[in-house]
Amino acid sequence: MNSSYFVTFVRHGESVGNLENRFQGQADFPLTDKGRAQARALAEYWRVEQIGYDLCLASPLVRAKESAEIVCAALNIPLTVEPLWTEMDNGQFIGMRSDEIAQIERPNFTTPYTRYGETGESRLEVYLRAGRGIQSILDRPPGRYLVVAHGGILNMAMYSILSIAPQAHHNGPRFMFANTTFADFVYDPDQHNWRLVRFDDPHWESEQ
Repeated sequence: MNSSYFVTFVRHGESVGNLENRFQGQADFPLTDKGRAQARALAEYWRVEQIGYDLCLASPLVRAKESAEIVCAALNIPLTVEPLWTEMDNGQFIGMRSDEIAQIERPNFTTPYTRYGETGESRLEVYLRAGRGIQSILDRPPGRYLVVAHGGILNMAMYSILSIAPQAHHNGPRFMFANTTFADFVYDPDQHNWRLVRFDDPHWESEQ
């Protein structure tokens, strides 16, 4: 009996907030037409590659949920909305453009405990929430799981899996989840062995 977990983390398709260069956080921007096309292209890519999943866990924010709905409908995957995979709360920066944020006075130095936008989550809180998201997967039976979420929370999931602690002043590695970039992991609970088997950008868009 296979006791391993196959877990894919994927960022949502392009949203209106992405298009407008906004620091989205938990602002609920919908997908653009391009974002929907990206989700359809990803689903078609996985269909051709004969890749399937037992369950999809999606952030409740519409840009992730709609991306997940498109993929799940195309591949016949059951879908569950999981709030643990919501994007980070960025406080007063929610929905603002980068140029607007640049006009706001911010701390000269930040720690893992500094709250984004004064009232949002700290980097440590996002890291811990991502860990709970991973725990919620491993509390389920071994199988194939798809997580559709956001760049910030997915970076902290990567940190958790790879045993990287959140660092001060945004230092440390960054995992570049472009729209519909995905990362495939295999986890063997018998050996506590995580393996990153693929980290892929949306090259399949050009193949459609």
